[in-house]
Amino acid sequence: MGETTNKLFSPFSLNSFTIRNRIGVAPMTRMSGDNRSIPRQDVLDFLVRRAVNGAGIVYTEAIVTDYESAQGYPGQARITNREQIDVWKSVADKIRDAGAISIMQIFHCGRIAWPDVNPACRIIAPSAITPKTENPLTNAPYPLPEEMSEFEIEHVIQGFQETARGAMAAGFDGVEIHGAHGYLISQFLSNYSNKRTDKYGGSLENRFRFAHEIIQSVRKVIPTTKILSFRLSNWGIVDMDVSLFQNSGEWLDLISMLSEQSIDALSISTYDFKENAFETNATMAELTKKASNLPLLICGKVFDRATAETALQHADVALFAKSMLLNPNLVEDLRSNAQLPCYSSEQANVAYTEAILP
Repeated sequence: MGETTNKLFSPFSLNSFTIRNRIGVAPMTRMSGDNRSIPRQDVLDFLVRRAVNGAGIVYTEAIVTDYESAQGYPGQARITNREQIDVWKSVADKIRDAGAISIMQIFHCGRIAWPDVNPACRIIAPSAITPKTENPLTNAPYPLPEEMSEFEIEHVIQGFQETARGAMAAGFDGVEIHGAHGYLISQFLSNYSNKRTDKYGGSLENRFRFAHEIIQSVRKVIPTTKILSFRLSNWGIVDMDVSLFQNSGEWLDLISMLSEQSIDALSISTYDFKENAFETNATMAELTKKASNLPLLICGKVFDRATAETALQHADVALFAKSMLLNPNLVEDLRSNAQLPCYSSEQANVAYTEAILP
C-alpha cells in the first residue's frame, strides 16, 4: 500500500490551509484544569507531541464558553482572560511550528452538569428535563435544569463568541462548535431534550435556531481565512441508547441546514463509523455526504490503517481518539501499516488520572 496512492497520507485543503495528511487528534476531555481554568502542562504537552509526531490536525479538548452555567465537569478549561490566552498561545504556536494545524473546540454542557462545578451554581437547558441515566461522576441523578429564557440564550451565545475571540487571540487556526454528544447545542437540536413551544422549539427549523445564532455570532470574530467547523452526533453521553434524531430524513434536513451556514467543515462523531445510520444501508459519513459538499471529518472506532482507509472512502479526515491518546507513535505505525489494537474505553480512562501520557 504505497503512500503515493494512499489517501490517509495525502495532503488536504481546508479553507486557506493545506493539511499534510488526513490524520487528526480528536477532541478529548481531560478535566485537568486548575483553579485558573488552565489544564496541566503535561496535558498541553500531549497535544504538541502529537503534532511533532506527525498528526495533521490537533484538536483541543472542549473549552467551556462562560464562567457561569457552561461548566459540567470539574477541571474544565477556559480561554477568556490574558493568562489563559497566553498559555494556549504557546500550545498553538508549537503545533504550528511542528507542521500541524490547531483547532479549539468550544461548548456548553447544558443539562449534563451538577451545580457544584458551576461558578454560578446553576444548570440551564432548553427544557426542564433531566437525563434518565445517573451522572457517572457522582453516581446520583442529574439535577433538574432550569429552562432557559431568551435573555439567557442571548447570554450563552455571547459566551461562545467571547471564547472564540480568545481562541483567535491565542493564534489557533480554527474553532469548532461542539453541537454533539447531548451537550447544550445538541439538547436544542433534538426533540428528545427540547420541548419548548417558543421560536427555539417545535419544528427542526426552530430547534436549529440556537445553533444558527451561535454560528453567526462566532463567525463574526473568526477571520474568513480561519477554520470554523461544527461537530454533530446522533448519540449523547447520557441516555446513550437514544437516537437523538428521528430518522435519516431529519438528519439529512439538519445537514442541509448546516451546509447553508458560514462553516468550513462538519465533524461527525459515531460509535462506529462502519455501522449503518438510522434505517438506511449507508454509514453516517456516506449518508451525510448526500446532503453536504462540506469537508467531512469522521470519528468512531478508527484505530488502524485499514479502518482509516475505509473511513476515508466517504470522509476527508479520520479523527483518532483512544488510539491517539494511548499511542504516541500512532502516525508512524499507520505509515508502516503496523498491527494495532482497538483500545477500550476502560483503557482510555487513564486520561482522567494524574498519569503523564507518553
